[in-house]
Amino acid sequence: MLAQNNNYMTLFMSLLKSQIKYLRSLAHNIKPIVTIGQNGITDNVIAELEGALNFHELVKIKLANDERNDRKEMIRLLCEKTSAEVVQTIGKTATFFRRNNKNPKIAI
Repeated sequence: MLAQNNNYMTLFMSLLKSQIKYLRSLAHNIKPIVTIGQNGITDNVIAELEGALNFHELVKIKLANDERNDRKEMIRLLCEKTSAEVVQTIGKTATFFRRNNKNPKIAI
């Protein structure tokens, strides 16, 4: 289900507002793990994000693109390819969450 939130297209599958708030509080202190450069979304970027989501569940990424609409599209595409959910976007940084069913690290 797509929802419009603060002029950002955000993908919400199963997270409640209280869960998103909790995840945002956890994400406050983490640094971006994946950086998407000028080459955009490549197979290597997808693989790196998949690995980070499997290990950490909550991942911040940095988008180098200056155009806001391009960043929105990149975030949408990353959600689609990784089955992750956007927790928040601030400027050029986005936070993603995907539960690791085999070894969950974050209790929500």
